[in-house]
Amino acid sequence: MILRLKNLSKNKDGDTMKLYEYEAKKVFDKMGIPIPKQYGIIHSIKELDRLKLNFPVMLKSMVLVGGRGKAGGIKKARNIDEARKLANELFNLKIKGFPVECILLEEVAEENWACYIGVTMDPATFNNVIIASASGGVDIEQVAKEKPEAILKREISDNSKELSKTIANDLASSLAANLKTKKDLKKILDDIISKIYETYQRFDARLCEINPLIITADGVVAADAKLVLDDNALFRQVELLELLGIKEKRHDVAERTKNELRAQTAGFPYIDLLSDKVAKDSNKLYVGLIPGGAGYGIFSIDEVATIGKRYFNDRVVPVNFMDSGGGPTQNRVAEMFHLLMDYPMVDLIVTSRFGGISSCDIFIRGMVQAVKERHESGKRMVPIFGRMVGTDLPSARTFLEKAKTENPDAMKNVTIYVGNQKIMADVIREGIEKAFESRRHKI
Repeated sequence: MILRLKNLSKNKDGDTMKLYEYEAKKVFDKMGIPIPKQYGIIHSIKELDRLKLNFPVMLKSMVLVGGRGKAGGIKKARNIDEARKLANELFNLKIKGFPVECILLEEVAEENWACYIGVTMDPATFNNVIIASASGGVDIEQVAKEKPEAILKREISDNSKELSKTIANDLASSLAANLKTKKDLKKILDDIISKIYETYQRFDARLCEINPLIITADGVVAADAKLVLDDNALFRQVELLELLGIKEKRHDVAERTKNELRAQTAGFPYIDLLSDKVAKDSNKLYVGLIPGGAGYGIFSIDEVATIGKRYFNDRVVPVNFMDSGGGPTQNRVAEMFHLLMDYPMVDLIVTSRFGGISSCDIFIRGMVQAVKERHESGKRMVPIFGRMVGTDLPSARTFLEKAKTENPDAMKNVTIYVGNQKIMADVIREGIEKAFESRRHKI
């Protein structure tokens, strides 16, 4: 199994907090993991003058997203004039839409060899997993995909606070052999692996990694550092937060998809379940979900997947998590439908509204608004299947019936069951059946 390390560190429901590289390196230094000499961080070019620099130096953009190197966010300066020039370039740079507001300056580590060492949690088993590879300094997910034999992995089933000497020694021996150097690195790699695991456990981390760990003529050094904390455990990390000067919980900046950024702007929680790189399989049906709340949003993902597996040969794929929030406006509801209809992966929208805090009437008005707007402007339409019960149901029913009478062409692919005449599982199954049937007719 290939662990998706990036997804594990990506914040889904505000349950993680990323540290900047310079913060993670403070933690590594505290734990005895070698790091390059840190000259300091700057927030403006003028601040360069207060640093005592020994050139050459590295200038590294401090952003909480990956891909800094590919985006030009890491530079090497040979003198102060070049450092000023490069710092100016970095401060004018945006990486995945995020401006660079802080730059770390550190010594240059001369690389002879490089490797990867990381610890995370396997979402399937909830066991901690140590991962190592002689392919350091590159995307570890890409390595796992293209050269799975290059990945060393050990799963820890007992959640021990310290790594057993047997596992550390075994991993260190295998990693040293894969590096194919003449130096005897086993002892030092054993020490680094043990300390990375200890750091992960001690600070309630969700992800702790060095990529790359550089092997120099004098030893090893963590050229990069990544530490993602479990924010549910921050109450146990007062000392750590004081060390880093963090006075309040940091709202995590994740590598959001276009859909997630759009939803964030519109003001409702949304998560893509599929990578941007996933190609659409013509044999499968992709279902977008607009539930009535976060709890049902999570449940509906499982419900759609289970029904697809049980009745449709595992050819049904839920594509998103979404939550309208309590008491959404009509325009927000409309935007939720617009987002999924604009998403090319979606073949069918399944929606369920259990009106408690939220009004069924506002929900139906928002849905009809989106459908009418798209029909009138000739935009892509996606069939909608769903059910609604609860607050303001009579007025919602009346408005829905009126909309169908007045706009038959626009509303022809909208099926909403009113009340408890059908359980949601049957509604989902019927919607999927009709979507597959429609596809067969088109063929």
